[in-house]
Amino acid sequence: MPAEDYSELGTRIARIAGDCLKRDATLAGFTSFRIGGPADLLIVPADVDMLAAVLAEAAADGVPITRLGGGTNILVSDLGVRGLVVRLGRDFDYRTWHEESDGVVLVDVGASTRLGKFVKESVERGLGGVEFAAGIPGTVGGGALMNAGAFGGEIGNAIVAAEGVSLVGARVRFEREQLEFSYRRLALSVDVVITSVSFRLLRASVGRLRRIVGSVQTKRRRKQPLGLPNAGSIFKNPKDDFAGKLIEQAGLKGRTVGRAQVSPDHANFIVNLGGATANDVRTLMGLMQDEVWQRSGVWLEPEVRLVGEWG
Repeated sequence: MPAEDYSELGTRIARIAGDCLKRDATLAGFTSFRIGGPADLLIVPADVDMLAAVLAEAAADGVPITRLGGGTNILVSDLGVRGLVVRLGRDFDYRTWHEESDGVVLVDVGASTRLGKFVKESVERGLGGVEFAAGIPGTVGGGALMNAGAFGGEIGNAIVAAEGVSLVGARVRFEREQLEFSYRRLALSVDVVITSVSFRLLRASVGRLRRIVGSVQTKRRRKQPLGLPNAGSIFKNPKDDFAGKLIEQAGLKGRTVGRAQVSPDHANFIVNLGGATANDVRTLMGLMQDEVWQRSGVWLEPEVRLVGEWG
């Protein structure tokens, strides 16, 4: 659907959001792949009230709504994204700490806070529960939605509540018992833009936490490509196996399509060598799935989300 079909909605949203609304905004700069076409409408709301009002306007028109977090786990189409894209900015970057009894601290974290930033602050305060996530890219909100994990830990284990705005503009709150975490996924009863996440952390030795973070970061530097744009792990690990191992056994390390390459450092990463298109990456993903299937009989399920309009 062409961008001009949303001109009237854009005018109404601009009355609410002013300069927080951008039209035909290229999304490549908002993704860790550095790939992606334009959004018809991009809103970076200043507060929850603005977000709710904008979502209500879009929902009233039946316009598709796409949520964009830190851009670390997605592949945006070269053709771009139709409708409204929502991205939370610096106004949702905050931490509010609440001292509890028996060494427990609760913290409310704005959804646009970088996960690595939150981990570092927690460790320096001597609070354990998220140290395994050191080095995981993206935001706290995105990390919650995908139940980000590494080295045996999952962020969902420390989350006690989440707040957000539904895609029809209603403010909502989910308590721990309403949060259904599974492998790389959070299931919620309604589709929402998460605006804040509450964590339960425990007092621990700063020195011990720093050592854990140091060990995690060393493993990441040794095993993962850090010098080229990428979106993290491309495929989920199959049960009782590892996607990277299966891809490497299929002889795919270093394989390229256009300017997209299976990383020579870690086979479950695709890197942008410079100028890669979304179609390059998508084609390479399909090739990886096909060759792993032919060799091992395992069909790899994408961890990276494909977003936008695909031809």
